[in-house]
Amino acid sequence: MNQNSFATSLSCIDGRVQLPMISWIKDRYSVDFVDTITAPGIDKVIFDGDVESIKKSIMISISNHKSSHVVISGHFGCAGNPVSDEDHFTHIKKSVEIISSWNLDADVVGVWLDEKFIPHLV
Repeated sequence: MNQNSFATSLSCIDGRVQLPMISWIKDRYSVDFVDTITAPGIDKVIFDGDVESIKKSIMISISNHKSSHVVISGHFGCAGNPVSDEDHFTHIKKSVEIISSWNLDADVVGVWLDEKFIPHLV
């Protein structure tokens, strides 16, 4: 059987985010597929500790698809988390800390999508 490689994207439901994140993750980590887990303002959702559903989804991605990377993103103009860029950076960094504390067998990173929806590591 052919083994496909996966990564996991935790991103906002905003449709402007999906394709740039998937492309960035596939290019950066040389994976075949990207599992996507979405919620409005997901960086704030995780920051606030509302993680049970998200954690369950991540565990499925890692257990069943052997996802090698978990990428948490926030973006410019987020309706689900309408705060300053600096607050987003804080939420993203804390979200990375929270998910990293689960000792997953995957690298965990944070990404910011700017006003042109270009991803940048945080």
